[in-house]
Amino acid sequence: MRVIAGSYRSRILKRLKGLALRPTSDRLRETLFDVLGPEVVGSRFLDLFAGTGAIGIEALSRGAAEVVFVENHAPAAVLIRRNLASLGIRKGATVLAMDALRSLEKLGSTSKGKASAYDYVFLDPPYAAANDYVRVLESLGWGNLLAPGGVVIAEHRRNFDLPEETGALECYRVLKQGGAALSFYRRAAAAAGKNNSAP
Repeated sequence: MRVIAGSYRSRILKRLKGLALRPTSDRLRETLFDVLGPEVVGSRFLDLFAGTGAIGIEALSRGAAEVVFVENHAPAAVLIRRNLASLGIRKGATVLAMDALRSLEKLGSTSKGKASAYDYVFLDPPYAAANDYVRVLESLGWGNLLAPGGVVIAEHRRNFDLPEETGALECYRVLKQGGAALSFYRRAAAAAGKNNSAP
């Protein structure tokens, strides 16, 4: 597993042995960031169910100003810190070793106002944890963590359809690749004017 592009391009990331984690494939990660494009530069990025940290690290490599990694599985949280250290990343990265919903409450209670909002939120729960998708999407839709025009991206199984609307969020794009899919959400008012367009 490697960093696809940016300042840490081609650097190798460590991963846990066995089936404890299911990292986003290099190909799907490349597709995701091709869609997000140059808007990642200077953005604030929240990586939920972060696993190895590959998504958030890719965002940092491509110029994101800040990434918060949220991972409840203790060995994986340690792994994220090891991957950040191996790349020499000391600024702009925070690792929260806690449940995703608890992290949203924590970030929401300590972050008030526009400056604290995230431009991108990526979530990739274990595929079997279907309820986590809706709970997290609803929390993001009604909470104060998503910046105006901010994008939420959920990775899921190709044959598992997420709701078109959940809370205040509306799905405006689904991108399928291999056995996986990415669903893109915005707040309903923002999504209405962005249908069928790239973020």
